[in-house]
Amino acid sequence: MPLPKYIVRLTEEERTELEDLSRTGKRAASVLIHARILLKADVGDGGPGWDDERIAEAVECGASTVYRVRRALVEEGLAAALFRKKPTGRQYRKLDGAQEARLIALACAAPPEGRSRWTMRLLADRLVELDVVDTIGPECVRTTLKKRTQAVVAEAMGDPPQANAEFVCAMEDVLEVYTRPHDPACPVVCLDEIGKQWVAETRTPLPAEPGQPERVDYEYERRGTANLFMTFEPLTGQRHVTVTDRRTAVDFAEEVKDLLEVRYPRAEKVVLVLDNLNTHKPAALYQAFEPAVARSLIDRLEIHHTPKHGSGLNRAEIELSVLSRQCLDRRIPDADTLTREVAAWEQARNANPRPVNWRFTTLNARIKLKRLYPSIQSG
Repeated sequence: MPLPKYIVRLTEEERTELEDLSRTGKRAASVLIHARILLKADVGDGGPGWDDERIAEAVECGASTVYRVRRALVEEGLAAALFRKKPTGRQYRKLDGAQEARLIALACAAPPEGRSRWTMRLLADRLVELDVVDTIGPECVRTTLKKRTQAVVAEAMGDPPQANAEFVCAMEDVLEVYTRPHDPACPVVCLDEIGKQWVAETRTPLPAEPGQPERVDYEYERRGTANLFMTFEPLTGQRHVTVTDRRTAVDFAEEVKDLLEVRYPRAEKVVLVLDNLNTHKPAALYQAFEPAVARSLIDRLEIHHTPKHGSGLNRAEIELSVLSRQCLDRRIPDADTLTREVAAWEQARNANPRPVNWRFTTLNARIKLKRLYPSIQSG
């Protein structure tokens, strides 16, 4: 079977950026090569639309490099295609999601009879015995478990600096907000955002039939990008998702205006928890609206920012994670489809609300995260 073909269709802005990059030459050689690959692979208006072999010959690289750059653009965006980091050190095989889940469940279970604990070798052998994989080494088991452990820690708290007063001040401020009881006149709302690439099928998939799974063609193409704002009220379990073309300061201001005037028109003040993205500032409202309108909106806000390197404290990230797994983890070709699918997901989630039972308090933080607090030297 041929390798999947990732179709490159650049926007006018992307094409201009790549042409400027190639013209100035003030980047690493690999970045310039990737830029030239994308320009020659472009099938948009005026693009040459060359095949992989011709591109590889023109830019003097391997066809596999052209393939990887195409794939990175379609799946992850322009920045990933240009600045893809090369793997370092020895590479081990990777397990898929189902295999990782079986490994983690096995590692958490009781060890074999006659053993006090699991070893990497025992886990590897047991995975083969259970037909989870055909073959696997102890080092692959170790790196997989290490990666999953680090992911859990990073998702919970990011990578906070040690003994940092600014971090703990912002952390305790947000933790105090989460201890407040529900007040309809002053609701606590968390806001965050995520990007999504439009990826379209070039041929209509054949539906599943008895004895035959769904058949999807190997060729698909990137159609652009969208931004999704997530607002989530953790004490009621209600969420709202807005799809926009971009995520500028003006888009953020429009989302805040809609939050105050449409979704919470009767609230005296909305307590808004945000991360430290450069557009998440009250000044954005002055970029979008007349001063009187901006001021009236800001007067109805009580803003609290999560600490830098601690955006996991924003509870909207929980819902973005669920949205990504349940709705966005597939090819979505355009804005209309994305908006329709996200609206259906939102309606179903809100029909069965699940409030967040937040238990991590300031007292817990001062004990469990003592290393983050500055040391006070007495007298």
